[in-house]
Amino acid sequence: MLGTAFRKATYSNSFSNCVEARWRKSSHSNSGACTEARLAGGAVQVRDSKLGGGSPVLAFTPAAWQAFLDGVKC
Repeated sequence: MLGTAFRKATYSNSFSNCVEARWRKSSHSNSGACTEARLAGGAVQVRDSKLGGGSPVLAFTPAAWQAFLDGVKC
């Protein structure tokens, strides 16, 4: 499953202490087919890293994500 990795949000200033979830690139991605995932708001979110911030995001419950991972393991 995804670890929870946070970093200071880019929109934080010296008066706020905002954090955002960090996107993690799939270790199976190559230069032409990249996916990223993160744990945010209690959901596992997945996007196409080639599109960056403009990518549509799919959200899954942690249980559904784990079922997906169990199903694709060789």
